Amino acid sequence: MTTTKHNDSIRHKMTGNPSLMTLDEFRSAQQRIKGVTLHTPLVRLQVPDHSGNIFIKPEGLQPIGSFKLRGAYNKIAQLSDADRQRGVIAYSSGNHAQGVAYAAQALGVKAIIIMPSTAPETKKRATAALGAEIVEVGPSSSERRQKAEELASEFGYVIVPPYDDRAIIAGQGTCGLEILADLPGVDLVLCPVGGGGLVSGVATAIKLIKPEVRIIGVEPELAADAQESFRSGNLATWPAELTTRTMADGLRTQSIGNLNFELIRAYVDDIITVQEEEIAESMRTLLYQARLTPEPSGAVTTAAALFHLEELLPFRNAVAIMSGGNVEPDILQKICQPHQRAG
Repeated sequence: MTTTKHNDSIRHKMTGNPSLMTLDEFRSAQQRIKGVTLHTPLVRLQVPDHSGNIFIKPEGLQPIGSFKLRGAYNKIAQLSDADRQRGVIAYSSGNHAQGVAYAAQALGVKAIIIMPSTAPETKKRATAALGAEIVEVGPSSSERRQKAEELASEFGYVIVPPYDDRAIIAGQGTCGLEILADLPGVDLVLCPVGGGGLVSGVATAIKLIKPEVRIIGVEPELAADAQESFRSGNLATWPAELTTRTMADGLRTQSIGNLNFELIRAYVDDIITVQEEEIAESMRTLLYQARLTPEPSGAVTTAAALFHLEELLPFRNAVAIMSGGNVEPDILQKICQPHQRAG
């Protein structure tokens, strides 16, 4: 199946559908989060035997170490005074937890975070340090969501979902607006895919301005529910025992969100997968060549650029979004010793 053929069949049905999201939502979000989030730079990456330019957008430089602050702040900042007084609750394996905790603290709002017991300790500690109350559950994303909904119903907390929400998507999409501003000649953007908040936001924001830019999602081969969903046209769900096999803990989501899926179908050109050893090698490349510290989830796009170039061509100016830099110390230690397996 070729990307062009698949993409054309979808775009004929859905591109330009105003009921999805509007450019004003993304531009309003950009103004709302200004001064809270960082406009991250583009860092050139040298790729042997290729004449095109590849840039890394290091979202690990954000105050919480990932892009998640964009959507969380955009969502919470729009709550009414009454809703803020009730407090917010979120469910997350780590980065969204920190985004909600940081935004809630900045806005003076109580935050409860439902996290899996398997979440990296660094992310748990960082979330607690931001003043959030943590409630731990089992490893599945469905269990986290169920617990959050139970507590929200019991105590009146406002749920701040990790990806399937217009305000969250609009906030994440500001990353795409920055790419267009810094690199007007961009013709390819690579974006990690977990629940779909980042890729759906970035793809929509960019395509509404420059529809010719290709957007390709990247996820681990061991958690490829998004690729299955995209290529079949039906939303797929993978069990937690499968998705938790990947070292990319931020991409272990069992299924894409509903609105995210509609936006992905409308504006994403393809979703490809990368292997665990490719992720590990890409982390080393980012560490030693680009002087960036990625978490495994943030390195999947670099893995695509380094090991799956033939699936990305043609392009002249590509941007690979490094979604986060909150890496566990033991993973980082293994990465720095190439003779050991990282997964």
